Amino acid sequence: MTTSRPTSFLACLVLLVALVSGCTSLSGTGDKGYITGDGQVSLVPVEERGEPVSISGETLDGEQLSLDELRGKVVVVNVWWSACPPCRAEQPELNEVAEEVAGSAEFVGLNIRDLSPDAPQAYARSFEVPYPSIYDPDSRHLLALGLTARTIPATLVLDAEGRITATVRGRVPSKGTLADLIEDAAADA
Repeated sequence: MTTSRPTSFLACLVLLVALVSGCTSLSGTGDKGYITGDGQVSLVPVEERGEPVSISGETLDGEQLSLDELRGKVVVVNVWWSACPPCRAEQPELNEVAEEVAGSAEFVGLNIRDLSPDAPQAYARSFEVPYPSIYDPDSRHLLALGLTARTIPATLVLDAEGRITATVRGRVPSKGTLADLIEDAAADA
């Protein structure tokens, strides 16, 4: 029995798609419309850091917050969504590190994708988040951070000048990793 060319082509195409879909460091989340990174840390050497990141907006508490006001300290920006399981999994560790470095570094959340402030406000209360989060339902601030709304959670560490020193796409690997990234950013000042 011989196989026709269209059938052979279709079989090869199916095999190729199966192989390619398994060759990524990102894990899918079904129909949730985002991709969870693998927690890999990307460091930016001092000489390669770009311009300071400048975002501002209304927090979940209704206050205005600008990263420009935090210059002079290391700032950790965590991008999250209230329905994101890895965001929920990493939040207790983020809280612990934020409390450990209070006074020497600032934490700011950037809540994306939530269409109403109700869910992220409930998240912040439930997890007892000790730092403010800018409410960014349309994810417009992500461009300033060099991120897209499809990769969450994401965490960035900014030096005292407001420049990105490190990026973690996905869940932060550990409290120690984040503490080390903060310490390294402070040492670069």
